[in-house]
Amino acid sequence: MTIIADETRTVDAAADGDRVLIAPDRLPDAIGWELKPEGLCRDDICVPVRDAAGLFVDDHLDLAAVATALGQPSEVDTGAGLMAVALPAEQRRRALDSLQAPPFTLPDLDGLSRSLDEWRGKKKLLAAFASW
Repeated sequence: MTIIADETRTVDAAADGDRVLIAPDRLPDAIGWELKPEGLCRDDICVPVRDAAGLFVDDHLDLAAVATALGQPSEVDTGAGLMAVALPAEQRRRALDSLQAPPFTLPDLDGLSRSLDEWRGKKKLLAAFASW
């Protein structure tokens, strides 16, 4: 499964309908966060989770539930093996207010990672589509 969040990562995951399920110890590899007793943590930031059990399906974490707990909308296309996780609300608000796209890296049509910064000072067109 390819996870597109603050960076693009590929992880072993199971698709269950519209859910992406991973082993809890693979969460840092998937989205850079870790589930600890105090909540979802990344570096020195922890987001409390009221119902940690609600993040699980059997003994696997549901990545969409984790993203929701972090306040980050997500979209899953299990058929394509993709999950996109949006930036946190505050970063999205700042980007809208400044009319500046936040830094991101995505694979191009040849599978090479391309960063938005590569085209600094040049006009860009980002075409996005959905198969549904």
